[in-house]
Amino acid sequence: MAQALYSSYADVLSVCQTIENDLEAVLDPQTGYAPRMRQICQEYIDQLEDQPNSHQARHQIEVLRLEQNTWGLIQAVLPARITKSATVPTAQELLLDNPYTPPSTLAQAILNNSHTLKELLAVREWLQETAPVPTPPEANTGYWKFTKHTIMQGVRTGHGQREGLVSEMDPDAINRGDGAALAPDDASYEKNLLQALYAYVRAGRLEDAVEACRRAHQPWRASSIRGSLLFQWNALSTSPIDREDEDEEDEESISGNLSRNLWKSTCIRAALNPALSDHERVLFAAIAPSSQTSSILKSACRTWEDHLWAEINILWEEKINQELARLEKGSFWASGADSLDKGFIVLTEAEMVQREEEWEKEVTKTLVNLDSTAVVDGPLAEHAFHFSQLHIILDKTNKLLDTFAEDVRNGKYPRSSFEYDSMCRFFAHFCLFLQMIDIPVPSISTQTILETYLRVLEEAGQRELIALYAGALKTNAVERYADFLVSLMLAADFNERRQALARASEHGLDVVQVARVTAERSLDKAFNMLPQHGRLPIVTDLQPPPNEAETFLLRSIEWTTFREETYIIALEHATEIIRYFLCEGRTHPAQKLLLLLPEELAAIAEPEEMATEYMHYRQFFGIWDVFKQIVECQAMENSITHGRGASREEKARWIAEYRGLVDQAHDQTLKLLTTEWLVTEDDEYDSGTEAKERRHRDLIRIRHIFVPELIIKLHYALFYSRKYIPENLKRALELANVVADSRYNLFEDFVEGGKTIGDYLGAVRQAILAGLEAEKSSDPFAVITHHPNN
Repeated sequence: MAQALYSSYADVLSVCQTIENDLEAVLDPQTGYAPRMRQICQEYIDQLEDQPNSHQARHQIEVLRLEQNTWGLIQAVLPARITKSATVPTAQELLLDNPYTPPSTLAQAILNNSHTLKELLAVREWLQETAPVPTPPEANTGYWKFTKHTIMQGVRTGHGQREGLVSEMDPDAINRGDGAALAPDDASYEKNLLQALYAYVRAGRLEDAVEACRRAHQPWRASSIRGSLLFQWNALSTSPIDREDEDEEDEESISGNLSRNLWKSTCIRAALNPALSDHERVLFAAIAPSSQTSSILKSACRTWEDHLWAEINILWEEKINQELARLEKGSFWASGADSLDKGFIVLTEAEMVQREEEWEKEVTKTLVNLDSTAVVDGPLAEHAFHFSQLHIILDKTNKLLDTFAEDVRNGKYPRSSFEYDSMCRFFAHFCLFLQMIDIPVPSISTQTILETYLRVLEEAGQRELIALYAGALKTNAVERYADFLVSLMLAADFNERRQALARASEHGLDVVQVARVTAERSLDKAFNMLPQHGRLPIVTDLQPPPNEAETFLLRSIEWTTFREETYIIALEHATEIIRYFLCEGRTHPAQKLLLLLPEELAAIAEPEEMATEYMHYRQFFGIWDVFKQIVECQAMENSITHGRGASREEKARWIAEYRGLVDQAHDQTLKLLTTEWLVTEDDEYDSGTEAKERRHRDLIRIRHIFVPELIIKLHYALFYSRKYIPENLKRALELANVVADSRYNLFEDFVEGGKTIGDYLGAVRQAILAGLEAEKSSDPFAVITHHPNN
């Protein structure tokens, strides 16, 4: 079931990608991006509700309901933010033109000219739409019928009034402070009715509340609720607002409360009256919200959404009343005929903008506090979806994305949970939606969120969807998909990497560019994980296997070896990786890299600098392997020359093999040492970019490590083979002439911290002593000048 959820989201994204240039279609209230996401959540909720009830299912339904509601909020507020609304007259202009303009028309003009008010209205309507469905009160056949029956029974029987029971039937009978109450059944019905009426008001269903009052035979309550409506008479209005889609009957109709200020002050007093029941006070506070009665209204708030609805209702009501009060002196309906002469203070456009900005700050200050509101039922205010809803309302989507990305990086949310997957899915698609409608998003946070969702998809076995989400990133598609491929680290084997790269082309990505960027970023990431070069290392034949970071560096080359078009990039990266390993004295990983590379790389001639460096590494490791073979051959000496059963022919073959290896090492090493290996004479004066200068330093470092290493290895290979190849002692001493030759400057590669010239001279001294002993002469050069093969 969860797998279908991922696919359904991906389907919506794919469809909207095809129409992303049609903003109206993407924002369509029925078939647009957000409504479709909302519908997917609802379908999944329906499936869960059909399953056996369990704690896990209830939790999943709760999370999905939050996600569904958040998509509804997005559809409610975002389209208006990115579309320009038509210019309409202000309430001030309407009143100057026509002092008989009804208050409802003025309120509509105030709304149309206030971006914040329009958004608050949209949020309030969303909160009302997502409110719990009210439970209608039970059917009632009469007004306080049980109380009436008891009173009449007492009159008929002559027992008089029942103690504690009201003696009158007017609506205020229970509020006179004498302790009189209704019959228990009527009191229970009254309580249920008031709760139902509040629920209707909370859901914005005023007409249903009015109808419930009428069915309960309490028309005065219906009048109290309808008193919230502003006075409206379209026939007296010159505003185009009231002229749209109206017929003659509507034009002549009169509705609303002409004495609304009086009605509101009465509701406020009723809400503050402790003699009334708590449910009645809450109802009056709900139909006439104000800062004076906010504590009463909030006492009925159990969920975070309830608290948000209460705050927005209060802000909305007080702003409308404040603006209407400013216009009262110019309105016939507020000040009578005197208003025609007195007029009112006309504000300039700058003053009106300033008032709007100040009020917007007040709204923001009020709503920000909701992030820590204590709730009785439902998810806490700190829940990620509530946090998201609040920041969407405050138009702080960048902060929202930054906060969620930071929380993900810090491990705030437990991984591998339905809630974590749901939040990652929502935020990933929210980022893509914002990009689709050209709302800027923070690039780093978006990258973190998408990478996180890509990991969720991977863990859910949805890797085939990953390229789609990377491809949806438009101009950053290559980089983002490359980031995903880098994030695979060592989790994917060679074939999985090949498949993941191939998927890039299925969604219109440049595979060569993806491979290049992935390889480059893999290198950067690996080098950040690895230590910087320190002192010159000691090179040993017994080296530990590559650690995780070294393995990641090695395998970063794979991205550029899948296709022939990227071999040139592979050549460049291969030299960089080998360079790092050799600078650390790690010959084994460097040799392992050569085995991963296609043979075709050796045939690449351009760029010449990289091709030459690569050739030099191959030359070096060819020699290095020969020295390994010499060691292996020397290890066979005892079994061949002193072991039982070894024939002269076997000994001769062994010596011939030994001689051939030493000769090969001698010839190849001298060739390397005398042909400006890695660093040419011109390189010393080469200065360019920082990368070039760093490369030059690294190449010199490699020479400082391995030129002395090769010289000493060759010296000892010649020295130890003198027993079977006597002329090699002379060659060992002649090697010193090559080292000292100013044409090659090999002596400069013996530096402090590595093999020093003293180490080499110690080995030369040992050879000279061996020569004196062999020649039985006091002449140290006798081995060179008097050798039979000289």
